Amino acid sequence: MNHRWIAIAAALPLAACAASEMSAESTPPPAEMTCNADAVQSHVGQTATPELGAAILKESEARTLRWGPPRSAMTMDYRQDRVNIIYDDAYKITQVTCG
Repeated sequence: MNHRWIAIAAALPLAACAASEMSAESTPPPAEMTCNADAVQSHVGQTATPELGAAILKESEARTLRWGPPRSAMTMDYRQDRVNIIYDDAYKITQVTCG
């Protein structure tokens, strides 16, 4: 069971890096790519997994996803096309925001 969590812990930051590298554009996204955090608040309290991250990305209509692991520094740049998933040490999602 612990090996599963290690695999998830290793995959989440990599997924975040890949998502942010794919969208290194400086032009604002089209209106249909604006993040909608209200649409994904039902996921707060669920366990963070790559599959759930993909579902949140799709449901929020965001272009990119950023994982927020516990005790991690995050840039304060605002991206209207990005959804942020913040989770705790138990991999429970504590917050889903846009920006």
